[in-house]
Amino acid sequence: MSRCTNINPGTLPTPAVEDQWAFEVKQDGQRAMIYLPGDGTALVRSRSGADITPAYPELLPLADSLGGRPAVLDGEIVALDDRGHSDFKRLQQRMGLACSPARAAYLAARVPAHLMLFDVAHLDGRPVTGLPYTKRRELLVGLGLAGPAWSTPVAIVGHGAQAWEMVRNAGLEGLLAKRRTSRYQSGVRSKAWIKIRFVRTADVVVGGWVPGRGRLTGLPGAVLVGEQLGGQLHYAGSVGTGWSRAERTRLAGLLHVAAIDTCPFAEIPPAAGAQWVLPRLVGEVGYATRTRAGRLRHPSWHRLRPDLAPGDLA
Repeated sequence: MSRCTNINPGTLPTPAVEDQWAFEVKQDGQRAMIYLPGDGTALVRSRSGADITPAYPELLPLADSLGGRPAVLDGEIVALDDRGHSDFKRLQQRMGLACSPARAAYLAARVPAHLMLFDVAHLDGRPVTGLPYTKRRELLVGLGLAGPAWSTPVAIVGHGAQAWEMVRNAGLEGLLAKRRTSRYQSGVRSKAWIKIRFVRTADVVVGGWVPGRGRLTGLPGAVLVGEQLGGQLHYAGSVGTGWSRAERTRLAGLLHVAAIDTCPFAEIPPAAGAQWVLPRLVGEVGYATRTRAGRLRHPSWHRLRPDLAPGDLA
């Protein structure tokens, strides 16, 4: 089974080398591999390998789009807002419905999903992962995949600064820079694929929480988060802002279900009254800078990442 190439955070390549890179708009959705065996069926898997096909029934007609040619495609499933921008919070209504196809079909008419295709791993029964990005991109564009629920967004070769200004002015999240000679590295982090955002963000694992007070009684006042290093969860900071009350209430339910008695961090965080949870919830946080010890300064909660597992961050 093909696995997604993982993407490293980083900075924009310099003008001196930007012609060695292609730039794509960073989409804010759920990464997926699309398996089209050429028999009129389609299989959609998340980056963890889970079968999420029933959650997105509007993608099934993609099975007939290649006229029987087998392929494995890489892309991002998004939900678009009124401006045509990907909106992860909107997409969250569609995620986790693989076991509820009736609910998924109901929501498909109200919160339609759209598949943004950006790579091809197999074509016509053979792997193409060993080909350079530019060649794989030619193959993908040559498939002519544009439909009611899928498309192949353009990639800009060179001109990184102009691409950066374009996405910033459009209010988009950022860019993906991909080295034009890079191969498709299945299931590993590739230094040749770089994620560049306008704010510093980190994917973290929730290992505990501190109960709130006053109007937040019964809810988490802050979550204690960490990062996977050397097979251990190392404390990265306490996050207490960034939620609506509804989001905080939903998180409280998840934390109570995951309660454990022992601290999952390699070192016990300096947090009075902390309650521990199984380190399985992944979240995205924004932050200003890091301390010398690697702790996040002024972190703010962005969102849960149900599409990621702690093992994806190692």
